[in-house]
Amino acid sequence: MNKECVSIEEAKNEIAITSRRIALLHLAYAEEIINELGEEKGMKLIQKAIKNYGIKIGEKTKEEVKNMKLPLTPENFDLGRYYGVPLYGMHDKVEEKKVKDETHLFAYGCVLAKTWHEQKGDKLGRLYCYVDVAKYMAYNPDYKLVHLKTVPDGDNFCEFIIKPTTEQEKKDFKDRNRDWFYIDK
Repeated sequence: MNKECVSIEEAKNEIAITSRRIALLHLAYAEEIINELGEEKGMKLIQKAIKNYGIKIGEKTKEEVKNMKLPLTPENFDLGRYYGVPLYGMHDKVEEKKVKDETHLFAYGCVLAKTWHEQKGDKLGRLYCYVDVAKYMAYNPDYKLVHLKTVPDGDNFCEFIIKPTTEQEKKDFKDRNRDWFYIDK
């Protein structure tokens, strides 16, 4: 296939294919880790891996924003595109809305969540979503991206909000052996 240009629909489809494969990869690793180590130890290892993954994304995003000579504010996070979420094909629709004077982000039709649901892997798939908290805290530990709703938890869409972190959350996130998933509340 040697095309100079593709339509937006073709690009969306290609990103959706890649997203489904990422979803399956995450699910396969998580299942094997749990099978090998058991639920408790497996969950701890998955938690560490997701944090590591998020830190890698957040640090690269921080580097991009700093190279633009911009402050590490929540408003500038999405300017770091190299490791960002694809604009097309990963969700059916994404929108911002004001809710009680706060900006909330709504994502509909997440390809990852659809894939996990098809595989009956919502619970293990949901662990991937914690990457959002980790990438934000690695970018700037003063902020976290919190899931108010998620499709793998049974909601019809995902809803996010950016909130300031507490000193305890910063401390727990830095500690390699602490449970940090609670930060996503």
